[in-house]
Amino acid sequence: MTYAPADRPFYDADSHIMELPDFLKRYADPGLRDEIPEVSYSASIVTDDEVAVIMAQGGRHSDEHVATQIALGDRLIESSKEIQALGAFDSRDRSRALDMLGFRKQLVFATHSVAMPFSASSRLENRLRYGAARAHNRHMADFCQADDRLMGVAVVPLDDPDLAMLELDFVLANGLEAVWIPHRPCGDRSPGHVDLDPFWARLAESGTPFLLHVGGAPLQLAKAWMNNGRPPTKDWLGGGENLRTKDIALLHEGPEAFLTMMVLDGVLERHPGLRGASVELGAGWVPELLRRLDWVVKHWSRNDANLQGLSRTPSEQITQQLAFTPFVFEEVGNLIDQSNADLYLFSSDYPHIEGGRNPIARFESVLGDRDSAVRDRFYAENFLRIFPDARV
Repeated sequence: MTYAPADRPFYDADSHIMELPDFLKRYADPGLRDEIPEVSYSASIVTDDEVAVIMAQGGRHSDEHVATQIALGDRLIESSKEIQALGAFDSRDRSRALDMLGFRKQLVFATHSVAMPFSASSRLENRLRYGAARAHNRHMADFCQADDRLMGVAVVPLDDPDLAMLELDFVLANGLEAVWIPHRPCGDRSPGHVDLDPFWARLAESGTPFLLHVGGAPLQLAKAWMNNGRPPTKDWLGGGENLRTKDIALLHEGPEAFLTMMVLDGVLERHPGLRGASVELGAGWVPELLRRLDWVVKHWSRNDANLQGLSRTPSEQITQQLAFTPFVFEEVGNLIDQSNADLYLFSSDYPHIEGGRNPIARFESVLGDRDSAVRDRFYAENFLRIFPDARV
């Protein structure tokens, strides 16, 4: 018996590798290896001792630990979490986990290894930023190659359009199935800059979606916003380096700004075959985004020549070309009622604890009495609209 009920297909729009320290170094170009840092768990609930034990065992879980995880059966997602999870970093064990979870396909993102390729620091040289991206993409392709249910997500920063195109060529040649883009300005450019149009065209022509994901931009607000003269607020994990109250309240601002530029700069209009999704960034902001952009285009197109050539409203573009994963605590049924059922994707966030112990039950409770067609879209059909090649 699998975790996901067998009476309908489930496609998982969010899961993760828990990288071991040498995740990037081992796959980096030899000339860059000494300059690529080890993956750090300093901002995580994973302890150094946990990582040290795994590395002392040759970078794997013990046979006894794996057996214990397998014995969880359809309760795997409830208890198998973070770096101790089945398949957290071993692709063979990940296939076993997917057998137990019962998802038809699963997008696979990194967790801690994107800080260097996605860094916005002007002090970081592009050779290192893109060198780290290449190491990540090699490793992700290797992790996912043996099981076609695992859909590897590449990383490509857009700070240098020429280097971004070179990395995209590598990604497409190595079978990765989506491209994670940092949701921030692309160096000193908007993502809709003419210099980046060949990149979006290549994605559209190849049928490869772009993805935004938490971690693609700094998690925390500028320090000044936190300075209220009171003691510092702890993050949701009880420390200080992850999402705090104010951070989660405004987490939508980055992806909302990025996708707004994609609409107002005409990227989605020029490339109707381009598909994308915003993952683990919430979805409560989506209905208002559709209303606001329709209103902006209706009124500002009188003065903005860039908007006068749009053949579809922003809400039509977004509904046809994008999708969004709600957090497990968001009421996706209400979001559907406020917008439409074509916009939202199921995700488990396996093996991260923030995905919850029973995400299907949580989503079912807020889908309520909505009909089977709505559920089919949420659990499968919307994913297949973004990833048509994933249909099995």
